[in-house]
Amino acid sequence: MVLQKPLDREKQHDIKLVLTAIDGGDPQLSGSIEIHITVLDVNDNAPVFVQSLYKATVTENAPKDTIVSAVSANDPDEGINGKIEYSIANRQGDARQLFGIDQDNGQVAVIGIIDFEKARSYELSVQASDHGGLTDSCKIIVDVIDINDNKPVINIMSKTNIIAENSASETVVTMINVQDLDSGENGKVKCSVNENIPFTLKSSNVNFFSLVTDGDLDRERESGYNISVTCADEGVPSLSSSVTLFLRISDVNDNAPVFDKSSYEASVQENNTPGLSIFTVRARDADFNQNARVSYILEDSSVNGVPVSSLVSVSADSGVIHAVRSFDYEQIKGFQFRVKAQDGGSPPLSSNVSVKITIQDQNDNAPQVLYPVQSGVSVVAEIVPRSADVGYLVTKVVAVDVDSGQNAWLSYKLQKATDRALFEVGLQNGEIRTVRQVTDKDAVKQRLTVVVEDNGQPSRSATVIVNVAVADSFPEVLSEFTDFTHDKDYNDNLTFYLVLALAVVSFLFIVSIIAILSVKCYRWRRERMFYKSGANLPVIPYYPPLYADVGGTGTLQHVYNYEVCRTTDSRKSDLKYGRPCSESIISLDTSGTQTLTHVQRGKLISQELDDQ
Repeated sequence: MVLQKPLDREKQHDIKLVLTAIDGGDPQLSGSIEIHITVLDVNDNAPVFVQSLYKATVTENAPKDTIVSAVSANDPDEGINGKIEYSIANRQGDARQLFGIDQDNGQVAVIGIIDFEKARSYELSVQASDHGGLTDSCKIIVDVIDINDNKPVINIMSKTNIIAENSASETVVTMINVQDLDSGENGKVKCSVNENIPFTLKSSNVNFFSLVTDGDLDRERESGYNISVTCADEGVPSLSSSVTLFLRISDVNDNAPVFDKSSYEASVQENNTPGLSIFTVRARDADFNQNARVSYILEDSSVNGVPVSSLVSVSADSGVIHAVRSFDYEQIKGFQFRVKAQDGGSPPLSSNVSVKITIQDQNDNAPQVLYPVQSGVSVVAEIVPRSADVGYLVTKVVAVDVDSGQNAWLSYKLQKATDRALFEVGLQNGEIRTVRQVTDKDAVKQRLTVVVEDNGQPSRSATVIVNVAVADSFPEVLSEFTDFTHDKDYNDNLTFYLVLALAVVSFLFIVSIIAILSVKCYRWRRERMFYKSGANLPVIPYYPPLYADVGGTGTLQHVYNYEVCRTTDSRKSDLKYGRPCSESIISLDTSGTQTLTHVQRGKLISQELDDQ
């Protein structure tokens, strides 16, 4: 059997033939046999893909072994010649690291991390090959589907850490740029700040925001803000990021000092010590540092024509109010002034407060008796007739006390009386009344000593002498009290002269002591002077007064020689002189009216030298 033309197994894989053998006899006999011819396959067909281009999608961050697509190829050969193996033929890019294919079934799966932000699509070249080395190829376009897997990134472009509290509205504090690598809705970003703060965000451009002031700033209310800026995208689920900015509010002098009270009242007792601390005013300033440093100033004013600064002073640092002088309740019972509190800002702010000082009375004044008037010139006597009944009003002691309150409550007591059984004094009103009936035996001249005492602590008192005449006629009264006046004047004069004599004697004694001390001091100084200068004194001839030394022709008939010895103590000086025996007297002056013996002359010379 000879093959007449090529066989194609893919068209006919077997051939059935009937081979008939005919002999040459007659009848001709034949025999037949069936021949089955099997066409053996040879690798004459390459694999052929069903599609030349495949399209698929995959979400980013898809887990590994996620099936992306499946390719299919056919090879009409059979057996090993028809077995197809699939592979990815890409030699560049990340495709081989991200995708894998099952060589048997052609399924393409994820083997790496798909990131939309790195590549939004991939092109895979898939090759199908049989064992005979015949191949075919196709393309797979894989589109990556973005998911919201990136948070917005906040970048601070410019930042201010401090802002003044008087900054205007919409003052820019910080510039912010926000980036989101996602796309579409996932990449759209909205930013906001925390609530209840005077700041807001304004979008100046795409993904650019400005943090600006959105209200009044007050450092005294809030000295700083923690501003939290949060940016979120519109993906599902939404992702966000935030950053916290701290902004400090700087102080400006916008608050005046405020006193603790709207007004102050204090009291101080009279007769106080100058410099006494009365009380303290205090003001607080809500500002900071130098703007909050408060100084206290006493405002100029006058009290009854007197500057208030002569009454009180205020410490500039502490606000302590001191009394400048001692107060007298009887002169001034209280006064008001104003104290100003001023801060150290520029310009300074201030406020003032009214201060009222009340002087408290002390019992420093004794009662003053207005009636009866006490006079040393004459004696005033109250006349009580002898017919006066019990309770007869003799007189009334009138007294006042310039103090106030209980210090001015007066009580009257009878301290001494010529006859205590005859008179009494009203405790509260000072009325002097008779206690019993006046009789003829009662003395005409009655002397009452009334004590007026106040109710202070300690109490003070005054004494008044009331002269009472118990008589029915004025001549009787006059005779009695004339003698009394004379005796009183005599006693007063005697006391005066005794005091004067004592003063004169004391003065003379003091003068004598001073004179004695002066003399002793003078002599001591004189001796000290000669002691220091006596050794250097020159020897000078001494001539008594009215003498003239003219040799033998003058007043003296002879020339005398003197020997003078001086020591540092003038009392021990010595003088020697010689004289002629024939001469016994000399003339003292040119007129010759006086003469001295030589002995007298020597004594005179010695005395003169001692005086020197």
